[in-house]
Amino acid sequence: MRVLQNSKLAGLFIVGLAATTMAFLFAFAPVPQKKERNVPPEAAKEKNPIKADAASLAAGKRIYNFKCVSCHGSKGKGDGPKSAEFDQKPQDFTSPDFKKQSDGALCWKITLGNTTMPCFKHQMTKDQRWQVINYLRTL
Repeated sequence: MRVLQNSKLAGLFIVGLAATTMAFLFAFAPVPQKKERNVPPEAAKEKNPIKADAASLAAGKRIYNFKCVSCHGSKGKGDGPKSAEFDQKPQDFTSPDFKKQSDGALCWKITLGNTTMPCFKHQMTKDQRWQVINYLRTL
């Protein structure tokens, strides 16, 4: 009986030690830094085949409001309701850094996503991604 009690205590001790170690590691883990993604040159050169007309902009805005606004905000400033949940602020689509990116680079990034942004390769058609890019250019 005493051996059983000692083995239970040893087991509890090991579980407690493991939990304490994990808590320590998470408390002092480095905060992820924003990592610039290197867009392949051929992707950056891709041209948007969708004309930025009224129909495309309206479609892009509908998709943006459904898929993007919760993180990027209604005005595209990266301040949507879910943005506070992330260590890294979502992209501000009104910033000069964003505006200097090519449509091809943006399509590549939307397609693949990143650490906090989902991959939209299977959530939107390529034409829909181009429509969203047309809309983003109006913000």
